[in-house]
Amino acid sequence: MVSSDQALHVPVLVSEVIEMLGIRENGTYLDATVGLGGHSSEILKRLGSSGTLVGIDRDSEALANARKNLGNGRVILQQGDFSDLATVVQSLNMEAVDAVLFDLGISMLQLKDRERGFSFMSDARLDMRMDPTQTLSAWDVVNSYPEKELQRVLLEYGEEPLFRKIAKRIVAHRQSAPVDTCAELADIVVRSYGGRGRTHPATRTFQAIRIEVNRELDQLRSGLAAALGVLKTGGRLCVISYHSLEDRIVKNLFRDWGKESLIRVLTKKPIVPSRAETLRNPASRSAKLRGGEKL
Repeated sequence: MVSSDQALHVPVLVSEVIEMLGIRENGTYLDATVGLGGHSSEILKRLGSSGTLVGIDRDSEALANARKNLGNGRVILQQGDFSDLATVVQSLNMEAVDAVLFDLGISMLQLKDRERGFSFMSDARLDMRMDPTQTLSAWDVVNSYPEKELQRVLLEYGEEPLFRKIAKRIVAHRQSAPVDTCAELADIVVRSYGGRGRTHPATRTFQAIRIEVNRELDQLRSGLAAALGVLKTGGRLCVISYHSLEDRIVKNLFRDWGKESLIRVLTKKPIVPSRAETLRNPASRSAKLRGGEKL
């Protein structure tokens, strides 16, 4: 029986990821964004009794669900940013791992939980923290950042064409009252656009603020460097990204590492979901998979 949590999360590009990881029965594999354990469960099916899976996630709620979905035995779960993965590997007295997987972005579980303050359809207080214990929240960004800083966030992390107009409206709104909820912020963006289109106008704004709150791009750069450091020679690094900012970082790092003979790039072009997969799971349509093998 599929749990409600599992139903919320359908892992993308599963067969492509499994093939690229090159799983051996007695290998050690690290899922740096374990989430609810969708990809990890497929890895586990291919591991023998001497194989090990390490899962990391910064979201304590996701880890709790992963524990239920994956069980015990060959699975070691740890809370932390994926930039901490070298520390995690060292703490487990492991010299190196056979492959590392990153499945970036926000999970459907986080979006569906309206109290987490990620969704523009939510009346909950602005939050967007993947790690609920961290200090900075979306409410802080929206209500305390100067107008110029809001412009920077919206342009740099959301590539939002109306970054000036939206930032100005946010600052004007908070002169009379804070922008408290996701719905309030979404409404400001909708009014900046003069209405709604096929894609919700607040999509870029919410992405930008979420990236700022969670330092996602900085975490990605440091996490990929840490992953390269813990891989065995011949080990595989696989990354699924969901927007151009993430994919650009992965593409450029892989290119640079390839030139330095640190890795062999396995994907000249990113692998994308088939039409059949996007029909089954529309959330997969923006996914891009890149891979490299450590030299």
